[in-house]
Amino acid sequence: MERVRAIMNTLRTHDSVSVAELAAEHGVSEMTIRRDLDELAQQGVVRRVRGGALSLLLRGEEPPFGVREREAVEVKRRIGEETAALIADGEAVVLDGGTTALEVARALADRRVTVLPLALQPVMLLAAAPRVRLVLPGGEVRKGELNVMGPLTQSSIGALRFDTAVIGCCGLSAEHGLTAHDLPEVAVKQAAIAAARRVVVVCDSGKFARTAFGAVCPIGRLDVVVTDPGIPPEERDALIAAGVTVKEAG
Repeated sequence: MERVRAIMNTLRTHDSVSVAELAAEHGVSEMTIRRDLDELAQQGVVRRVRGGALSLLLRGEEPPFGVREREAVEVKRRIGEETAALIADGEAVVLDGGTTALEVARALADRRVTVLPLALQPVMLLAAAPRVRLVLPGGEVRKGELNVMGPLTQSSIGALRFDTAVIGCCGLSAEHGLTAHDLPEVAVKQAAIAAARRVVVVCDSGKFARTAFGAVCPIGRLDVVVTDPGIPPEERDALIAAGVTVKEAG
């Protein structure tokens, strides 16, 4: 909900929050704010203390999947549909983990495609899709995120060739390229990019304001970026200058 997302934004810039201050700011009861903070505590975002909560969001790490899944929901849905429209029936697709890539999986569920997902959420979603040929990689499952990673994942990807790699990211910029927080995930993304004829990056425009810890690849390695109309104009121009097609899902 919008209020919880606003509390999350406050936690990104403040080490602690007060129940009384949040209640006054959002015009709701302190009991309602306590429930919001309890929910965020269950997701590992905060640690509850008397009268408020302490932020557990680390600068070098991304927020939990359950939190990100509730951010920019409609934007991610449109990006997913725009991306699926780029994929022809019969294609073989390696599909990254992450909340935006999950929306791509939703949009592909009634399509005749072969998909190798790199996370368990799209596996569960596509397992019941009658026309999707689902291929599973090996590897270790990352707790919380449910992405697969490690040498088994990389070797599974390397043994195959794909028409399209759909890649998510934690940050994207002309200066720093495609970046991700988790280093084992960086290696998996690089393997997926190397195994595909075409690389499509999916990200909401908020990712252009961020640079994560691990460098995946420069922007010149990308073919298409699917984002929303909020992309900074200078970043759009830099991508186009590098030969990247930019699709804005309106």
